[in-house]
Amino acid sequence: MSVSLQRPRRLEAADIERLDPYVFMAVIGKRVIHPGGRAATEQLLERAAIDQDTKVLDVGCGVGTTAITVAERFGADVTAVDIEPLMLRRAHEAVNAADAEESVHVRQGDILALDFPDDAFDVVIAEAVTMFVDRSRAAEELIRVCRPGGRVLATEFMWRRPPSEEAREIFLGQVCPGLRFDTADDWVRIYTEAGLSNIEIDDGPFEMMTPKGFVQDEGFTRSLSVMGRVMTRPAYAKKMAWLMPRMRRAVPYLGYIVISGEKPAHTEARNE
Repeated sequence: MSVSLQRPRRLEAADIERLDPYVFMAVIGKRVIHPGGRAATEQLLERAAIDQDTKVLDVGCGVGTTAITVAERFGADVTAVDIEPLMLRRAHEAVNAADAEESVHVRQGDILALDFPDDAFDVVIAEAVTMFVDRSRAAEELIRVCRPGGRVLATEFMWRRPPSEEAREIFLGQVCPGLRFDTADDWVRIYTEAGLSNIEIDDGPFEMMTPKGFVQDEGFTRSLSVMGRVMTRPAYAKKMAWLMPRMRRAVPYLGYIVISGEKPAHTEARNE
């Protein structure tokens, strides 16, 4: 499905107030927008076994940062999909800026109904996507489009320790309403039941929205640029002022998990 690259209308203050945190981060220019940040992506790529002959699918590609990294580092062909039009526009802009149009192909796509045939890719990546939808169905789709013997890798939120009622209400009730959380064991079960084998995990703290994590992911100069952009519009500053104190209260309980596994070479037919 093609994506319109026509410049969208300027977001009004009410539009900015309604943005979910992920889209808001893209709007203000943040390039790394998933739990665990660049550290999680590096853990994922270490397990991905990608080379120049690997066909990679990046589901929920966001602004295209990981897709571009894969293409530049490994010389692989990457198909990057996202359901959110604003993310797709930012991904196109990033791909063009990196002169990566020949190796990174951005298109619209839904993790619950990927428009690709079975067994189409060698490696399938999903960073912070499955957790926002029907997780079991999404995991099955990721595995479906991966070839037998290929690898599926995902980064997800998780609770590192049981949250206080305040932290749970703030994060799931205010910051990310509708999001459901799972423990590391829950995520392993979800992907195992979906058909993934030889599962391995890495995990770590959630630092994307802390000052330290922000600078680690974006670099000092880029972080200043993002903050400068926030200050250019009162609506951006208001949104950030609302978001950051809430994140600080939830961060001690939050973490990320990187899940990697293989699609079995011979899969049994699933129950209809």
